[in-house]
Parts: sequence; structure tokens; C-alpha cells
Amino acid sequence: MIRIAVCDDHQIVRAGFRQIFSEVSDFEVVAEASTGREALEIARKEACDVMLLDISMPDQSGIDTLRTIKQGQPELPILIMSGYPAQQYAVNLLRMGANGYLNKECDADELIKAVRTVSTGRRYVSADVGEILAQGFDRNADTAMHTELSDREFQVFLRLAKGECVSDIAVTLSLSVKTISTYRTRVMEKMNLQSNSDLTYYAMKNNLLE
Repeated sequence: MIRIAVCDDHQIVRAGFRQIFSEVSDFEVVAEASTGREALEIARKEACDVMLLDISMPDQSGIDTLRTIKQGQPELPILIMSGYPAQQYAVNLLRMGANGYLNKECDADELIKAVRTVSTGRRYVSADVGEILAQGFDRNADTAMHTELSDREFQVFLRLAKGECVSDIAVTLSLSVKTISTYRTRVMEKMNLQSNSDLTYYAMKNNLLE
């Protein structure tokens, strides 16, 4: 039996996943979470074999939740479910340790296949994500600059783009102000940007702000 935790802030979405999995004999939804902190608690209790995690979660984003879980429970398979197109987040989240990335509009058969794949410890790469990864071997001017960031740089980038100051980010991520400033400098250099307003504009243009 594959024990599944469904983490999404919309009750109707969780109900939809439950309905799909109820028709699979060896799947069982054993836990649900509507916030990032609830998802963290499920992971700490080792209550599931696979976690479905939405990017947009209240109190703590799915991105921050993913990183925290992978630091404490690195072996827990996490399948990201998102309403955002794969090119916006997939590459960065896979680098952060996600075992797969699916759009919520995917077919039920693909979702079931993905859960089975990640439950064995492997990664599930959908056709659209596979195409994005393949393009990485042939970089060109159209490559999104944020996909070049490391996982921590991407995390800091999103917070800066939302208007958070360096000191607040340092407190949230339990890092020093100097360290966050260093990450900010790296982000600016890699993305060839000059200011926080440039970061915000880029994030808005690429639909990266929740």
C-alpha cells in the first residue's frame, strides 16, 4: 500500500485527489494539509510514503516547505502539483529536491503513474518538463535567467521580488544578513539586474509571484 499525503490549500482540490486515488487498490490517502506548516508536521511524523505538495500554500510557500522537508527528511518523495506552467518553476524545484513536477490539469493516469514512480525513489519527468531539461543542453538567449539560479538563490530571489528586505529574509531563513546579501549579489550578477525593482519586474513578467 502506498500511503499518500495531499497538501493543498483548496479543499475541493484535495477532494479531487482523494477521489482519483480511491479508485486505485494500492493507494491510500492517509493525511491532508491545507498549510505549509501542516505539511511539515506530516513529514516529521513520517506519516506517508509520497507527498503531493502545492506551490501556493498559506503561511509558508510550497517552495520553502519543500526545502525544509528535504533538509530533515531527504528520502521522502515529494511530487509538486502546480497550476503554473512547468517552465516557470519545474527546473528550480527539481534542483531543490522535488521528485517530480505536474500541472494540476494533468490526466489522472499520469498522476497515478507519477505517484508510483516517485514512491520507488525515482524522479518522474513529464513530457513538458523533459523538453525543458533537454533544452538546458543547448542554452540560448531565450533561456529563462531564473533557471540558472541555485535552489537557495532562487528562494532568496522570490522573497526579494515580493518586496521583503534582506534582514527579514535572514530571520525567516535562519541565515545571517551578510549571507543573504551575498545571495542577493549573486542573483543580481547571474540575472544581469541592477535593483530589487528589476527583480520584481522580472518576476511579474515571468508570472513567478504567487
